[in-house]
Amino acid sequence: MLLSAEGVQNKDIAARLGADPETVGIWRRRFAERGVDGLYDEPRPGAPRQIGDAEIAETIRRTLEETPPDATHWSLRSMARVAGYAPSTIHRLWRAFGLQPHRSETFKLSTDPFFVEKVRDIVGLYMAPPDRALVLCVDEKSQIQALDRTQPLLPMRPGQPERRTHDYKRHGTLSLFAALDIATGKVIGRCYQRHRSQEFLKFLREIDDHVPDALDLHLVMDNYATHKTKPVRNFLAKRPRWHVHLTPTGASWINQVERFFADLTAKQIRRGVHRSTRELQTAIERYIDTTNAKPKPFRWTKSADDILASVQRFCVRTLSTANGQRIIRKTSESGH
Repeated sequence: MLLSAEGVQNKDIAARLGADPETVGIWRRRFAERGVDGLYDEPRPGAPRQIGDAEIAETIRRTLEETPPDATHWSLRSMARVAGYAPSTIHRLWRAFGLQPHRSETFKLSTDPFFVEKVRDIVGLYMAPPDRALVLCVDEKSQIQALDRTQPLLPMRPGQPERRTHDYKRHGTLSLFAALDIATGKVIGRCYQRHRSQEFLKFLREIDDHVPDALDLHLVMDNYATHKTKPVRNFLAKRPRWHVHLTPTGASWINQVERFFADLTAKQIRRGVHRSTRELQTAIERYIDTTNAKPKPFRWTKSADDILASVQRFCVRTLSTANGQRIIRKTSESGH
């Protein structure tokens, strides 16, 4: 109704709110005929609701603020026992409020003192790459294990997923150095037995051979020890067309090659069977060749301002949560 008062058409209101245009039309007609009273839902057939708003609020409060005495998080049955409802009722309440106590995610806030400057620098490269230049995201995926299952794999069948043993045999490790071209999605990748500064220097020379001399080269990489040894610094100092952009400490998510590593792990490594490092290297190289045959760049959509605003909100939430936990801990220690 507020959008319609601004003169927005039904189809535009539906697109902005994720509703059907016919639904928007129905509610606008009800408001035009009966005013504010038309916005109240009409009585529906069926049994009346048996759980009041206060009981729902208490269940949601317990879910958010308390934990069961024998676990770190609630389950449907443990909350049902405490609240006195059926598990199906708890499931409907949690789904309505978007609560999933069984799920947990990880996070890490960067403590880099130049976090803001580095984010603006790198995101600026992604959103507006310089002319006559190549932007490469560089990193290494170290200690990739060549694993073989202890028993034969059982393939997928109708009604049964693929099965494999939980234990495995190790056949050595490889380290993959990769450089992702953000403009085309093509990858330069080389496997080495180790991931020392010597191997990284070899990989930089490999990149130098692939890039035409007429183009400037912008490298997005982290400040890992192998990236800042004296031979590497000398190599970069002798090549003025090379420009290094360091990612913030603890913010590997800003390096687009990490997205390529995630795809490689999901599609080739995690469920692969490799009985030697040679087999593993062949599988990795085949995946890179397949990717380069039909490359598709990753699309970066968040501006630096959007990222920094999101991080700021997360920092405030983390700080307020930490302060609250500190107060609770001091209160419990003092016996109050």
